[in-house]
Amino acid sequence: MYWLIMPAAGSGRRFGSVSPKQYAPLAGRTVIEWALNPFLTDPRCAGIVVALAPQDREWLRVAPRLAAQASSGVAPRQLSAVVGGEHRSLSVRRALEALTGKATPADWVLVHDAARPCLAAEDLDRLLDRVAPHPLGGLLAVPAADTLKRSTAESSAGLEAGSAVAETVDRSTLWHALTPQMFRYGRLCAALDAAHAAQRFPTDESQALEWLGEEPLLIRRAGIPCRDRVRPRRQLGVLRHYAELLLLREGHLALPVPAVVEHPPVLVGPLFGDMVG
Repeated sequence: MYWLIMPAAGSGRRFGSVSPKQYAPLAGRTVIEWALNPFLTDPRCAGIVVALAPQDREWLRVAPRLAAQASSGVAPRQLSAVVGGEHRSLSVRRALEALTGKATPADWVLVHDAARPCLAAEDLDRLLDRVAPHPLGGLLAVPAADTLKRSTAESSAGLEAGSAVAETVDRSTLWHALTPQMFRYGRLCAALDAAHAAQRFPTDESQALEWLGEEPLLIRRAGIPCRDRVRPRRQLGVLRHYAELLLLREGHLALPVPAVVEHPPVLVGPLFGDMVG
């Protein structure tokens, strides 16, 4: 059994749209509906908490459909929402707070991004199976495949003024962190509390545990090779292609399966690389 936390309080500024990226249309639903779908239909999921932006009005449009899906099937589960924070980690912590009195310190919690609609069932199973015996937890990830350069600029702000290559980074031990990330409820709460008390805001849950000296497991994603996170709006068409391949393969779309399903196009260059989350 596990609990699912979904931070969805992003404003969508980088996405280039009035509406946040999690509400972009995708294969007849919205991105967030597909992101939640594997958990709404998973009997191992005890409950779901979504952290929303204070000004979010789009949730009211999709919530009834999600609630109906969550309450159907052999294992009905509760779907609730809380107001998130200024940083992703604050949103996650507020969602965890909503599980007080429900989750025990040893319970597993999965945190999954609302802008990642391409989670394959086999990858969810792989994460749950391989992390379950571990005392701490772990995360889905993929090895870094692109050539990586370190800049001479001291910070990303300096890149706008122009910078140069300091060195090529050895990528042999580098991984792209994905979601879900899976950790014990009590330990994750403590790690986030320690970070926030020090005015530190981790960009993912693993980092909060790393700051305490922990070493989460890396679980290599085995599913369809899709850069699965919605980033700039111009890339939504690329993501839509891979999302539909995945949904067709897993039986969520009742559409004819074209030959391209077996041989999706190879996408290279900045468009493909920018979609790494």
